[in-house]
Amino acid sequence: MSSAAPPIIKTIEKYQRYTYGQLESDPSSNDSQNTYQEYLQLKANVESLQRSQRHLLGEELVNLGTNELEQLENQLDGALEQIRLTKNQFIANRLLELKRKEEMLEETNNALRIKLEETDAVLRSSSWEVGEQSGVPPHQQRETMDSHCRNNPLQMSCGPMEIDDRPRSAVASASGNVNGLLNGPGWMA
Repeated sequence: MSSAAPPIIKTIEKYQRYTYGQLESDPSSNDSQNTYQEYLQLKANVESLQRSQRHLLGEELVNLGTNELEQLENQLDGALEQIRLTKNQFIANRLLELKRKEEMLEETNNALRIKLEETDAVLRSSSWEVGEQSGVPPHQQRETMDSHCRNNPLQMSCGPMEIDDRPRSAVASASGNVNGLLNGPGWMA
């Protein structure tokens, strides 16, 4: 019998080590319990937030007491104030941005005006020089060029065309025989 006792004791010890050791070293059971507790807390938080959201939307207000209604009113006032501040800040930033753009456009406009004046001055001085060389005053040169462009509307060297208030038939007769222009040159036939 003495030889039979040690294997049973060894088996019992092995069983106890396995059972109790597994419970002590098995974190999955503790984790699952912690996870379940965390789940219950999160579920309660979600329900509370949903209830609060319904109250903010004006739903289910019948069950609220005066203190809860005052808290809800204060919460809504605070939220509206925050929205107003955010909106005013956005508008102020947008105004600053538009003022900067306006200043940049004014600077560009002034620079272009100065450049136009310089170009105009250069053109006037060069037209005086050309007029002095040809012996024709600049205002007569302009009139001559304008009449040349009116008589030769297909001329590419003419400047921008001026709008004429005369009827089309008068413009056609003033610019020459239209049929002669279209049928005359050999390269168009």
